[in-house]
Amino acid sequence: MADHANHNTLLEVDRVRVTYGGVVAVDDVSLKVPQGSVFGLIGPNGAGKTSLIDALTGYHAPSGGRVLFGGQDVTGMRPYKRARLGLARTFQSLELFDDLSVEENVLVAADHVGVFRALGDLLVARTPSRASADWAIQICGLEDVAHLKPTELSHGRRKLVGVARALARKPRLVLMDEPAAGLDTDESTRLGERLRELPAAGVTVFLVDHDMGLVLGVCDEVHVIDFGKSIARGTPEQIRQDPAVIAAYLGTEEVEHV
Repeated sequence: MADHANHNTLLEVDRVRVTYGGVVAVDDVSLKVPQGSVFGLIGPNGAGKTSLIDALTGYHAPSGGRVLFGGQDVTGMRPYKRARLGLARTFQSLELFDDLSVEENVLVAADHVGVFRALGDLLVARTPSRASADWAIQICGLEDVAHLKPTELSHGRRKLVGVARALARKPRLVLMDEPAAGLDTDESTRLGERLRELPAAGVTVFLVDHDMGLVLGVCDEVHVIDFGKSIARGTPEQIRQDPAVIAAYLGTEEVEHV
């Protein structure tokens, strides 16, 4: 694992609270994501993980707390403005264009001016958008299928196209919402290997997934929430042994909140 003790905090979440009507989905969660790290967020079903990601990326306004990215307060900022600052995300549902090739899908995501301009870049050797799209395809291991349409790929490779689309503009931080959902063990292992390569390429990773093996295997630090509250944080080894985490996942009564 990378030693990130001296790295600056890239994303700071300060007592963020998310509510839907009278339901509290995220309850005063605070965390810090160091630049150049792979940071994990886990929790049982309904723990509030996606609600927290929606708040961090601007898709749902928090009812309390602050979100700082690169030292800038982005709490009330629209999603597209956060994206311009270098804060990207993936979605649980695959947002792919089935009538475009993998390369075209990634290139459209790399070029915010639109589909026609992006597809025009396919005719030009090395525009900035083309270069970053090629990089995203390479780091996701999709070179061999770049000419194919998403419908011609396995589910695991389609998920990687979604990851490549999120990486297409070389973000400073990418939040990944359940990227391993539906993957088999081998596909999940290969995804983990790709994620570990991203910090060296300048992309910090915030990983949210149900695949405990993936999260504990690739992350430098892991934060655990349950019923919207933080219950543990630490290295993967500390998380494996934490009684509050064991209780949350196994449903025992001896929960010791930390």
